[in-house]
Amino acid sequence: MKRQVRRVAGMATLGTKRAGYLLLGMVMLVLGIIGAFLPLMPTTIFLIAAAWCFSRSSPRVEAWLLNHRRFGPTLRDWREEGAIPRKAKLAAYAGMSIGYGLFLLGRPGALFAIAAAIFVGAGAVYVATRPDPRPKPERE
Repeated sequence: MKRQVRRVAGMATLGTKRAGYLLLGMVMLVLGIIGAFLPLMPTTIFLIAAAWCFSRSSPRVEAWLLNHRRFGPTLRDWREEGAIPRKAKLAAYAGMSIGYGLFLLGRPGALFAIAAAIFVGAGAVYVATRPDPRPKPERE
């Protein structure tokens, strides 16, 4: 069954939007995979964005990502509970600290360093305020 899409001047059609979300999801997925191997580049946020894009463009790719043995549990915890595992929080804090430390090695001006510290601090507070995932019942 085909969907009927009304064409309105200046608005993208359903197919164009889906293709855009699919492309953006693929870019986010690639960035997430790169982040899994580069110490200072985040992984999870890109995979969360990829899952969101795939939910609007490709249910099959979204299901693959949510059922991935390594990344799936973290993505499902985020989607279902807005939760971040403690290990991921610690990794985020370490990454923020190392990143800010490297930033300071470039000797930025005081105002720029303070502004960056505020943004990094806000990110750390956000991560800290996310709940830990609830324990999952064990399968028999």
